[in-house]
Amino acid sequence: MPDIKVLFFAKAREVAGLSEEAVHLQEDAAHTEALVALLVQRFPSLSSVLQTCVLAVNQEYVQLKDKVPLKQGDEVAIIPPLSGG
Repeated sequence: MPDIKVLFFAKAREVAGLSEEAVHLQEDAAHTEALVALLVQRFPSLSSVLQTCVLAVNQEYVQLKDKVPLKQGDEVAIIPPLSGG
């Protein structure tokens, strides 16, 4: 059962109410698609934020729709679009 460290940034952090979370995934569901589904189950309000987010797996950007395999100790960041001026 891989342990994945999830980092929440900006609006994702606001909605989840925390900046990071350790997540345990089943071996047969150790990929980003399953992780996102689990996070939406835990934090339903995150669903709307995720529509505009990108993920970074071990500091490498991946598309939310990609099904990237995850392994023990991986770090996944949820990064909403940044705004500012």
